Amino acid sequence: MNPRFAALCLLVVFVLAGGAVWLWRGTRPLDGTNVTVPEDVRQDYLTVNRYSRPGTELKGIRGIVIHYVGNPNTTAEANRNYFESLKDGTDGVYASAHFIVGLEGEVVQCIPLTEQAYASNQRNDDTIAIEVCHPDDSGVFSDVTYDRVVALTADLCVQLHLTEKDVIRHYDVSSKECPKYYVEHPEAWKQFRNDVAAAIAEQKP
Repeated sequence: MNPRFAALCLLVVFVLAGGAVWLWRGTRPLDGTNVTVPEDVRQDYLTVNRYSRPGTELKGIRGIVIHYVGNPNTTAEANRNYFESLKDGTDGVYASAHFIVGLEGEVVQCIPLTEQAYASNQRNDDTIAIEVCHPDDSGVFSDVTYDRVVALTADLCVQLHLTEKDVIRHYDVSSKECPKYYVEHPEAWKQFRNDVAAAIAEQKP
């Protein structure tokens, strides 16, 4: 077979198959259409409204942003209900997240993974937002909450072909002190990403 013809055939197969990983992730970010969440994640979607669930489609998913809730020792359900209460526009506040991980490791999903949340400023259109509950003003996550955030983040990364390097803090987007403990203690954030990397490795075949 002519070497040039063979190379051309391989190129056609390559393109039809979706291209290289860099092309796949660089120009065609995955969306959340086919992402599945663990069975014990409770899906309790917010009402579509202009203040907390605009219904705007994500352009694709290039990263996962970790946040912490502003009110210590509150549950995932309480924070979900706060986001829902914003729909009336009384306070003029825009806020939400895709997931909230609670004090006991429970997880509530507030927004489908095909839609934007109001959480990460200029990265709202290409990231998934995870809000994390914490017991006190230090902002440090409890062990059970920490482990659940790591597991959830790793699971999303595997399905979306992301790595721990695609997991960022709200601080990394807007310089907001969020999640507080992991901004004040960069070594703790480094460890978090290392733990996510390890969890990703465990899930891959």
